[in-house]
Amino acid sequence: MISRVRVWLNRTYAENVFFIDQLRRNPCDRAVEIHATHGDPDSPVLAAADTAELEPEGLSPAAYAEYALDQCARRGIDVFVPRLHQAAIVAHRAEFEAAGTALLAPTPQAVAVFEDKATAYEAVGAIGVPVPPWRRAHTADELLAAVEELEAAGHQACFKPASGAGGTGFRVITRTPFSLTHLSGFPGPYVPLDLVLGALARAEEPVDWLVMPRLGQPEVSVDCLTGPDNRIRMALGRTKNGRRRGFTLHEQWLEPARRIAEGFGLHYLSNIQFRMYGERPVLMDVNTRPAGGLHQLSLCGVNAPWAAVRLALGEDPGELLPPFLGQDYTVVSGPRPLRPVALPRQRTEEAGPLLPGVPAPGGAVTAAEALPL
Repeated sequence: MISRVRVWLNRTYAENVFFIDQLRRNPCDRAVEIHATHGDPDSPVLAAADTAELEPEGLSPAAYAEYALDQCARRGIDVFVPRLHQAAIVAHRAEFEAAGTALLAPTPQAVAVFEDKATAYEAVGAIGVPVPPWRRAHTADELLAAVEELEAAGHQACFKPASGAGGTGFRVITRTPFSLTHLSGFPGPYVPLDLVLGALARAEEPVDWLVMPRLGQPEVSVDCLTGPDNRIRMALGRTKNGRRRGFTLHEQWLEPARRIAEGFGLHYLSNIQFRMYGERPVLMDVNTRPAGGLHQLSLCGVNAPWAAVRLALGEDPGELLPPFLGQDYTVVSGPRPLRPVALPRQRTEEAGPLLPGVPAPGGAVTAAEALPL
């Protein structure tokens, strides 16, 4: 009898409810149990899991790694998919392996390269993958100089944090004075240059931004699955042009993605994003984690989460070739259930005392306090 697989997703995106769904619908009909932790008791990922727990707040990265090791030992985790504090966790890979847990995450070196977008652009450009022109800005004077240089070359400037994920902090610079136009309709990414310069002049600490031209569409996210042997098993592009989404196997997107994934040790699932700079694709961003939209590959007959778990368990799934490319589509939201009651939060030395109703370490958990869903 094949034993069940126990998978843990720590503080992750709400879209990973679909990651969980795909693991349970694996083609091997293998039993999969999901453990989830989060800081938000209303994360739908907690409700989708078999067991769930609130994470302690205020932990340093090192303390969080200790918390994660304890979770894996107590919960009997076979495969851990870390998003929060990924760098601190992968630095302890040998300890997780000793506890019987495989990390579905890249090497520490790969995480370090792609934590900082400027470092990433330099490293990727050095292996011949095209990157957009960019400048690093910490002050108002540096931002203004970068914007004027880009505008002189005929580009519209934008900026984003040198570290971060999910498009947070991305803004497009405009010379249009602030007016009611900026207050009509829904909030957008455009921000007047004078307001940004004024905010920087008043800031108590310098920022760390990348200033670059606004890149054109289409945007192509290449989802990659790479083994610990640095050999890629899957590279499949998801295209986005306005509302319209689709899929591509065109080598102008896949070839540079393979070069990055294999060249930098982006083991297991990664997401490499490109946009157009003039007439050629250039790198926009690299995510050393599964993309929130990874489940969309199911429209091509591909179950990437399950293939990645098999790879982490030492079971090579072979090359994942889509049996077909799904038709163009769009993304709409839908309801997902939430837990009806709040979860207890595990106590740690840094997190302070236990919440009411939570047993002390080593104490029994009553039926009312049990976490299975």
